[in-house]
Formats: sequence, structure tokens, C-alpha cells
Amino acid sequence: MGWIVAVIAVAAAVAAAVRAQNAARSEHLALARAELAERQAKAAEARTAALTDEIRQLARKRIPAAALALSHPTAHVPGLREADEVDGDAARLLTEAVKAARTAVVEERGRVDAAARAAMRGTSAKIQSLLNQSQQLLHELQHEYDDPRILQLDFRNELALRRTQATAVLCDAWPGLARQNSPLVEIVLGAQSRVAGYERIKVANHLRDERLALVARAAEPLAIALAELLANATAYSHPDTDVQVTVQQSGGRGAFLVVDDAGIGMDDDALDRARALLAGPSEVLLTELGDPPQTGFAVVGRLVVQYGFNCHIEASPFGGMRTILRVPAHLLTVMKDDRSLSALAPKPMQAHATSPVSAPAEPEPAPAPQPDGGITAELPSRRRRSPRPTPARSAPAAVTREREEASRTPEQAEASWAALQQGTLKGRSVAGRSSAPAADDHHPDDHDDQDDQGDDEK
Repeated sequence: MGWIVAVIAVAAAVAAAVRAQNAARSEHLALARAELAERQAKAAEARTAALTDEIRQLARKRIPAAALALSHPTAHVPGLREADEVDGDAARLLTEAVKAARTAVVEERGRVDAAARAAMRGTSAKIQSLLNQSQQLLHELQHEYDDPRILQLDFRNELALRRTQATAVLCDAWPGLARQNSPLVEIVLGAQSRVAGYERIKVANHLRDERLALVARAAEPLAIALAELLANATAYSHPDTDVQVTVQQSGGRGAFLVVDDAGIGMDDDALDRARALLAGPSEVLLTELGDPPQTGFAVVGRLVVQYGFNCHIEASPFGGMRTILRVPAHLLTVMKDDRSLSALAPKPMQAHATSPVSAPAEPEPAPAPQPDGGITAELPSRRRRSPRPTPARSAPAAVTREREEASRTPEQAEASWAALQQGTLKGRSVAGRSSAPAADDHHPDDHDDQDDQGDDEK
């Protein structure tokens, strides 16, 4: 009987131990599950916080930086801050958001720029038409009146017309002026007359054929492009320095217009950007040209693409920049002999070197040296007018006279012509009062003379 009680006691003890062990195991499992849930909750909170930070950076930094990089390719676009905390799907979606925002900005900028170009193109056409009408009226006034202020007004009208033409070309518009086949040297003079610092521009003609000309469709575009280059050279160089323009002819490669200035030059970044614009990129947004817009190189690049020119810029030996504008051979022609060149057009340097400098009865003597022992007076120079042939014995006097003529500014020449015309008119008025009734008969002739003298524009 006792053993039965012992067995029951042992069984009860074993059952109690098993229950205790099961309870301990359950408690341990519950504790482990609680710890796991807590770790998972903390991990979820960390991922949520990391994703929130990435979205905040996306809105505040990544998308604005991606938009800025469209205008400034060197701008840095940040990536994910905590890539390990963001899972693959979320990271991929964030990257796609940046690309989508960039694409949307590009498309919207294109639409806005196209609308701006259309508006400026229409406005430029109207302004250009009004300026052309004003130019025609000013030319008529120059024939009727001898007031030098009309010349100044006409020049300022020409400056405004150039800026309007440049804006129109930048907006993919037609230059707005049709020409015939035009001599290359006259195109250079026309471009020079459209620049504020025209008196500082010195043209050297090195053409082998004096009558080398540009075909009609490319004449005005070349004048616009060269005027922009000259305006840039005069604007970024000291007012006391000259801007040298050399016109050269190179066999089957066409003609070259070389512009040298002694300006401030460019750093590497500015030079790279200038070369990119002069190469004629497929698209130039108006918003990328600065404030105020610097349109010169962009206009030249647009004309380079449209008409087949070529433009290169580099450092100049004069300390500033050298710009080389090449005109291809297929755009060149030769003017017929019945077309006379402008009196202001510089003669080729070869003609200067071969011009007679001695009397016919005497053999050609050696050129007389300068007083300072430098280069002789008959060597090619960058003056616009060729020296008048004189005997060798009067070379010092001729050199002095040429220097005096070269030192005259356009304003002094204008004042001299105005004084001459006023004196002529005063003399005519005195003669008219003394000739009684015959004065009315001669009035039309006097008016014609006044037109010939007052029309000193090219």
C-alpha cells in the first residue's frame, strides 16, 4: 500500500516539474517574441525616419540641384543620404522621381523659351521695320540739312538696328535685310559702322583680289556676325587701344576675318563657354545668356550654323582675344568690273607696296628711312587710306602729312565738313543777295550741291 502512495507522489512531482518547465519555456518564448517585436518596431521606425529624411532631401536639395545642373553642368546633384536604411524599391522610386522632375523641367523650359522667342521675334520685326523707316527719313534729312546732329542721330539709330537684328537672329528670325553680291571689304566697313567704338577699329586689307565679294544670301549675315565680334572686342578692351581687323584670302579655303583686341582676355571657363556658343549648339535658351543677356557669341553661333561660317576664338598676341571668322569658298564670288568699290574701302596691302614712289624719269630709289631708324614709310600700314604717291625727296614731309591725317578723329572730320558747308552756304547767301532776280533761278542747283556735300555717309 505504501508503494502505491510513493508512485503517486513521484508521478505528481514529475507532472509538477513538467508543468513548471513548460511554463518557463512559454515565458521565455513570450519574452523572445516581445524583444523581436520591439526590434522590428525600432527598425521600422528607423526606416520610416530614413525615408522621411530622403524625401525631405529630395524636395529641398536633389530636385533643385538637378534643375540647376541643366544650366550649370558642373553643379553637384546629391544622392541618397542613407542608402543602407532605404530598401531597394524606395531607393529606385526616389531616383525615378529625380529623373521625372528633370524631364519635366526640361520640357517646361523649352515651352517657355519657345513662347519667349515667338514674342521677341514678332516684336523685333516691328521695331526693325520702324528703325528702317527712321533710317530712310534720316538719310533724306541729311540731303536737305547740314546739321551734324543728324549724323549722330543716324548712328544711334544704326546701333539700335544692330541690336534689334541680333535679337531677331537669336530668335530664329530672318536678318530682315536683303542685299546683292557685296564686296568683302565693304561688308567689313558696314560692320564697323554699326559699332559704338568704330573709330578704334583699324582694317588691314590683305586680299589678293580686291573685288572679292560675298554672295547675296550671306552678305548681311556676315555683317551681323562681324559687327557682334567687333562690338565685343571694343567693349572689353581699353578705350585707348585699337582693334585690328585683318581681311585675308586663302586659296580654296575661302576668306578669313581676323579680329584682335588688347582687352582683358578670358579665363578657361569663359573661353570654353565662348567656344561652345561660337560652334553653334543645337539649342541655346534665352535664360542661359545671363542677366542682362550676353547675346553676341550666341548670335554668331546661330549664323555659323545657318550659313556655314566657321568661328574660332583664342588668346591674342596683343594681350586680349583673337577671333577668326572664316567664310567658306562656296559663299565667295568676284564682282564685275562695272561695279565701283566704296571710296572708304581700304586698298589691298600689295597695292600699297607696289605703288610708284619716284618720278617717272628717275629709277625707283630705295625707300627713305624714318627719322627714328625704324621701318620705312612705304611698308604696309593699317591706315584706311593709301598714301598719295610723292617724289622720294619729299618723303619726310609726306610722312608728316600722313601722320597728321591719321591723327584726325571722325568727330574732327565731321566738324571740318560742317564748317566748310556753313561757309559755302553763307557765301551763296551773300552772292544771292548781290545777284538780284537771278538767285531764284539758281536755287535748285544750289540744293543739289548741298545734297552732294551733305551725304557723307557710305
